[in-house]
Amino acid sequence: MTTSQPVSGPVRLSAFEPVTDARTRVLVLGSLPGAASLKAGQYYGNPQNGFWRLIGGVTGRDLVALSYPERLEALKAARVGLWDVIASAYRPGSLDQAIREAEAADLKRLIADLPDLRAVAFNGATSARIGRRSLEGVEGLTLIDLPSSSPAFTKPLAWKAEHWAIIGDFVADPSRPS
Repeated sequence: MTTSQPVSGPVRLSAFEPVTDARTRVLVLGSLPGAASLKAGQYYGNPQNGFWRLIGGVTGRDLVALSYPERLEALKAARVGLWDVIASAYRPGSLDQAIREAEAADLKRLIADLPDLRAVAFNGATSARIGRRSLEGVEGLTLIDLPSSSPAFTKPLAWKAEHWAIIGDFVADPSRPS
């Protein structure tokens, strides 16, 4: 039977491509882009999400003031990479608790191509749970659980920034040769 009405139902959401290069020293992993990020086509596209302010504090740059392409270039220059632990999943809305049928991203494949990688930082509990499981058996990396930058995790930004500061231990000053 055919119908002229479009079939509606849940749509499988997919992560963005990784933002890394051979200089990446720390990889920050989220769970899966939320609705605002998917609509904008940008990592952490919800202006209420504290990610760009938090990582800007770590890198010493006001990333919020930059255009999105400039933000990504500034991260790479600071030797910070971005990706998500979930390659695709079903999720109504943006809350991690609503994620269903998650397919894990191939983190081992990505990190194999990052010769300078020293640390993997998980942005929130869902990212840490899935990411740590995906990286079992990998040696030589420091794994860091960070408080979520999401506005749904309602701790003050200053409190989150204290915890995110540890990333700075792994990020070289881009003006100095490594």
